[in-house]
Amino acid sequence: MTVTIVGSQLGDEGKGGIVDVYGDAVDVVVRYQGGDNAGHTVVYEGDEYKLSLVPSGAVRGKIGVLGNGCVVNPNTLFEELDALSKRGLSPDVRVAERAHVILPYHRIIDGMEEDVKSDDDLAAGTTGRGIGPTYEDKAGRRGVRIGDLLNPETLRDRLEYVVPQKRVLVEDVYGIELGGDVDAEAFDIDALFETYRGFGERIEREGMAVNCGEFLQRRLDAGDEIMFEGAQGTSIDIDHGIYPYVTSSNPTAGGAAVGTGVGPSVVGRGEVIGIVKAYLSRVGTGPLPTELGSVDGQTPENGGRPGESELATFIRDKGGEYGTVTGRPRRVGWLDMPMLRHAARANGFTGLAINHIDVLAGLDEVRVGHSYILDGEELLSMPATTEKWGDCEAEFRTFDGWDDVDWAAVAAEGYDAIPQNARTYLDYVADELDTPIYVVGVGPGREETIIVESPF
Repeated sequence: MTVTIVGSQLGDEGKGGIVDVYGDAVDVVVRYQGGDNAGHTVVYEGDEYKLSLVPSGAVRGKIGVLGNGCVVNPNTLFEELDALSKRGLSPDVRVAERAHVILPYHRIIDGMEEDVKSDDDLAAGTTGRGIGPTYEDKAGRRGVRIGDLLNPETLRDRLEYVVPQKRVLVEDVYGIELGGDVDAEAFDIDALFETYRGFGERIEREGMAVNCGEFLQRRLDAGDEIMFEGAQGTSIDIDHGIYPYVTSSNPTAGGAAVGTGVGPSVVGRGEVIGIVKAYLSRVGTGPLPTELGSVDGQTPENGGRPGESELATFIRDKGGEYGTVTGRPRRVGWLDMPMLRHAARANGFTGLAINHIDVLAGLDEVRVGHSYILDGEELLSMPATTEKWGDCEAEFRTFDGWDDVDWAAVAAEGYDAIPQNARTYLDYVADELDTPIYVVGVGPGREETIIVESPF
């Protein structure tokens, strides 16, 4: 069977930890979209592993696959694999031949585009890793794929077609001369060919390239358990998120089929687990109706809210709300139920994993954005446009807080040991989404995760 792990909010929900929790029962873990802009932190046997591209399951010795829906920076891939090997692991990672390759010029252009957009407040707060420009080339039919790296003639043809276009874009559209602050080798066909043909040779030598859909179907036919691992979250899905403050791919469950080559019915017959952070966080610009105080130092005069900046800082620091990839402080807000209802519908959740209830411990009260008010009407789900979402006012419900207890002991005892007020909060979320709770995270480690039900 299959299990699909989906972020239900804006990313950073703790998906990697849930993949790790269910890892014992899994044979193959597949990333189906995104690239090295997606940070996963996995704690395994007391060691912490920060991964931005390699599927989380590789830490546990499972076969990891980067599906055709991913965009792959080979340099990042091999750096992570080599780092894991140096720590005594033997990661087995395969890469779809149809996955697109991030090249150096993608990263440079990514930064240029964000600079231009920032003047109009349209910047998506990207990581600058070249993700968006690579997906643009994919859609524009001018991309370079992993399979192209294995064939010197094809690779040369692809580069000779696309690189001159990128030079014109940088020099004539952005008005920037190559060299100086911009690495000219990133736009040099010969240099790119030598470097990326070298990557292709290593991929070929180590037997990493696969026809993804065919590979996965063979594993399913052999009785393997497969987990599809999404990056980012539903509300930054390019089709179903807060456009234009979104990623460039589909983190929603439908992307698991498109991004791997298995049929939608395969994904649909399995479990789809929505990962929920017990509050809200995000990196980047755009509206956030349940936001608390936004950034340190803000006041009511410059965009903050009275009395909330200290609370936001408390949650941010206690929850470690800083980007895994970028280190940027994340914006913090109360749980947003209209966002979760939208995610439950778009993904068809069969179970929930709710993380970080320990972070909210010790507060006198915990609030939840239960609904929105827009033009005098109550909305229970997100509106279709980001502009309307920005006009929404959150209607809050207040819950009594819970004590900061020995969470490791709670995890050892099970769900009933969770403080009653916290269970009331959890029950509210499950009832509103009409979806059972499978997992509750009460700390960063695997041993601090309460498994209520296994999808296998």
